[in-house]
Amino acid sequence: MGGGPGPYPAPGPAPAVGPAPSPASGFPPATGAVPPVPGSAPAAGPGPSPAARPATAVEAGAPLGAALQTEAASPPGMAVPPAAAPPEASPEAPAPDPAPAPGLVPGPAHLPGSAPLPGPAPDPALVPGPAPAPVPGLAPAPGPAPLPGPALPGPGPGPGPGPGPGQEQGVDPWRRYDPWAAAAGGGAGGPGAGVLQVGGGAHGDGEAERRRQARARLVGAALALALVSGVLGGVVGARLERNGGLNPVRLPQASAEPTGRPADSVAGIAARALPGVVTLHVSGSDDSGTGTGFVLDGLGYILTNNHVVEPAGGDGRISVVFSGGQTVPAEVVGRDSGYDLAVVRVSGVKGLKPLALGNSDNVRVGDPVVAIGAPFDLEGTVTSGIISARERPITAGGRSGDGSDVSYVDALQTDAPINPGNSGGPLLDTQGRVIGINSAIRSAEDGTDSGTSGAGSIGLGFAIPINQGRRVAEELINTGKATHPVIGVTLDLDYAGDGARVGTQDGTAGSPVTAGGPADRAGIRAGDVITQVDGRPVHSGEELIVRTRAHRPGDRLSLTVERGGRARTLTLVLGSSGGD
Repeated sequence: MGGGPGPYPAPGPAPAVGPAPSPASGFPPATGAVPPVPGSAPAAGPGPSPAARPATAVEAGAPLGAALQTEAASPPGMAVPPAAAPPEASPEAPAPDPAPAPGLVPGPAHLPGSAPLPGPAPDPALVPGPAPAPVPGLAPAPGPAPLPGPALPGPGPGPGPGPGPGQEQGVDPWRRYDPWAAAAGGGAGGPGAGVLQVGGGAHGDGEAERRRQARARLVGAALALALVSGVLGGVVGARLERNGGLNPVRLPQASAEPTGRPADSVAGIAARALPGVVTLHVSGSDDSGTGTGFVLDGLGYILTNNHVVEPAGGDGRISVVFSGGQTVPAEVVGRDSGYDLAVVRVSGVKGLKPLALGNSDNVRVGDPVVAIGAPFDLEGTVTSGIISARERPITAGGRSGDGSDVSYVDALQTDAPINPGNSGGPLLDTQGRVIGINSAIRSAEDGTDSGTSGAGSIGLGFAIPINQGRRVAEELINTGKATHPVIGVTLDLDYAGDGARVGTQDGTAGSPVTAGGPADRAGIRAGDVITQVDGRPVHSGEELIVRTRAHRPGDRLSLTVERGGRARTLTLVLGSSGGD
């Protein structure tokens, strides 16, 4: 190879590391001194020698890596050949003593007459080869004087020997391997070719760049994945939130319970009564309407209000709809406008459920009641309330103008909601028995009592007591007409005083007291004012009629009569008149 040393001499023993101190005069060499290798320069004395410098483990100014490189380059088991001897120094150019290296502590001085202190044993791994042979004609570069004491393996402060003939400046002629030294040249075939660069060479820079690029790609991929995952997560989360999550919405609900209800509850009463309640659709040549009725027996007789069937006239149609949806035609058996009651009959219907009839005389104010009907054609409507009053005298109807259709009812008042369409339906007690027939309401629209008013309920409903309804229904079924109890007098309905006044004799209309009638036999005279019936006050003529019609013909009444400022009590047996 160009620029390299000559052929290696025969291997010899490796020299000891570090320069040995010069012995004092007359003393043998100190322990640890190594004899010089043949062919090499003799060891230096205490001071610098102009002829030669000792071969040290670390050349002054040479890097530590150069010594290590030479040793590492030798194959295992081979001795490192001795280097050529350095060139002789010129006596005209002695090297000055350099100052000690900074940071190094000089060893102890030799005492006169004593042996020098031995240095530490050299590390076999750091033993370098012999110093190179001197080149003729070149003086070695001055270096620092060796420090007393043990040699340090670090590099010296001074520069190493210059390049020999044919060598390039800065190139280690011994090619000693230093793993920490930078390559001394670049390019293939150069002095530094083939040397592995550690920590910053071209090979390391490329590997580091590839790693940085790989890390950048990984970071970019992670960011892209996070972005896509966030978008997808937001979309999926929004859909799950809108649709109730992964599973369909399940709202909490109470578990199934027994369907039965106590018999005296509204639900229990309605369950028993609804199969016996019907809805009537009536149509005639001039009018039509809807109402309610209830089954009286298994023969198909149904009780309702007269004003419900009245639109049918003599040639109209009546259809009955049962709670199960079955619809059948019906015909009128009998009706009475004075009581506002009527009976119709259906045929060919099996499984009829008649309602039980109660006793209206047993009703007391505050008793709970249930009303069933078809308000505004809403069949099977159930409402509830209480009895607000008993024996409430009301009159209803009167649309004909001549008073022939006016009904007088000693009614049960209730706050159970009753509306148009409820007419003819049952008013039930807590045992599901009929105690009244819903007939009229007091309307806020005009303040009148009517069963056909277009206004809704204001909590003032009236029902015909079932005791009166039962008697009238029996008469209508048996005879087709009802009888009315009478007292045999004509009343002055324009009288503004308290009580019911019997009409006066005017000579044109005849006597207001029917001759031979119940009143005539009891001793009542024209102009008498009746103030009480069976001890109950009477305030008007209409109220006297209502009190009278609450009884059957033949019933005995006790009347309180005022005549000429004096009150007297009379007993009267009710007569009878044919109904219409």
